[in-house]
Amino acid sequence: MHDGFALLALLVATLRAAAPLLLAGFGELVAERAGVLNLGVEGMMLVGAAAGFIATAATGNPLLGLLVGALAGALMALLFGVLTLTLRANQVACGLALTIFGVGLSALIGLPWQGTPITGLATVIWPGLDRAGPVAQQFMLLDPVVWLALAMPFLVFAFLYRTRPGLVLRAVGESHDVAHALGYSVLRVRYAAVVFGGAMAGVAGSYLSLVYTPMWTENMVAGRGWIALALVVFSAWKPLWLALGAVLFGFVTIAQFHAEAFGLDVSPHLLATLPYLATVVVLVLISRDAGRLKLNAPAALGKPFNAAG
Repeated sequence: MHDGFALLALLVATLRAAAPLLLAGFGELVAERAGVLNLGVEGMMLVGAAAGFIATAATGNPLLGLLVGALAGALMALLFGVLTLTLRANQVACGLALTIFGVGLSALIGLPWQGTPITGLATVIWPGLDRAGPVAQQFMLLDPVVWLALAMPFLVFAFLYRTRPGLVLRAVGESHDVAHALGYSVLRVRYAAVVFGGAMAGVAGSYLSLVYTPMWTENMVAGRGWIALALVVFSAWKPLWLALGAVLFGFVTIAQFHAEAFGLDVSPHLLATLPYLATVVVLVLISRDAGRLKLNAPAALGKPFNAAG
């Protein structure tokens, strides 16, 4: 029974650790499906984490903090969109610059708030929680952001493959010239996809500072934005594989805290490096199959669109 509860606790902790990867990863998936490569996920998450924490600390309302975090991420993405979509600057260079800018901006605005205590986002109290079994209670106590993250694979899949706007977005990502010739506004679609990706990155960052570890510290995202980017490539731009990859990386992230409970005598310093080692290993493995990546990647990914010709 003890081992069963330990496994259940590990599963719940894995879902919590996977939540920011799911949110940021699916936001980036939508942007890349529209043909836009935004490497600034880490920076958008950091600014979202800082802005969400500041709003919550100032107002005492964590839901408002989540909204402010989403808005901050969306504004960062909008800046990226102006540079790359309107001014047609290099997407890779602008994405890297966005991350550097996000690291500095979040550190600047968050500095006065370090060590400030807040009341994070509470879990939803489901009716009949006291009458539910211990297994059901564990899942019923998950916070709303985790449930949103778990719904993202289904929502994004339904949007991309079951709706007309999703079909248009995928068409823009495959051939913006053909989509433009058919009368679709390529820039409008791409702006919407980029801003959505930024908002999801902002929510993912806010989740870290308001729920996962309700505090603000500099660089608290700790590379999760880069892992989310790697997951999009690892999944070959497919929602199901992205969801599985996020849960897998969530498990690797949380395993260091549960290794002792299962009798594993492994250095905690080694365990702390596992998510990053796993990222490197995955990238090396998928880079060996260049044909698979080329086959599944949106054909217009990273290519600027010029309506004039």
